[in-house]
Amino acid sequence: MYLHYALDQWAEQWRRRHARGDVVIVRYADDFIAGFEHREDAERFLADLSERLAKFALGLKTEKTRLIEFGRNAAGRRRQRGLGRPETFDFLGFTHACGKSKSGWFALRRFTIKKRMLTKLKEVKTELSRRRHQPSRSRGAG
Repeated sequence: MYLHYALDQWAEQWRRRHARGDVVIVRYADDFIAGFEHREDAERFLADLSERLAKFALGLKTEKTRLIEFGRNAAGRRRQRGLGRPETFDFLGFTHACGKSKSGWFALRRFTIKKRMLTKLKEVKTELSRRRHQPSRSRGAG
């Protein structure tokens, strides 16, 4: 628990000393997402965080750590560069994606992580198959 507190303190100090634009950090247990207004801030934060963790013989998981362009202007900027839709990211059991509201404004879209949902559906199917020939009441019907 002490390490989390120390990282929270460090991140807050880093934000006050180095960030040029807005910074949002959301942390839950040992996972966190950091959002930056400027790409340069994000790159510098990632380098400084890696350096800070190395002092404690720790590191970031490379398969879970990446910089992505996300937010209300991401789709337009990517379209200008000839790229596809903005990337998505998984956090706390949901896939987060850029979207639009019914009125056309930016909206954060959240979907259950597909792998988790498919696993659960497979479990339900297996259980229903197992109960197929049992009386209706044991299957939850009628």
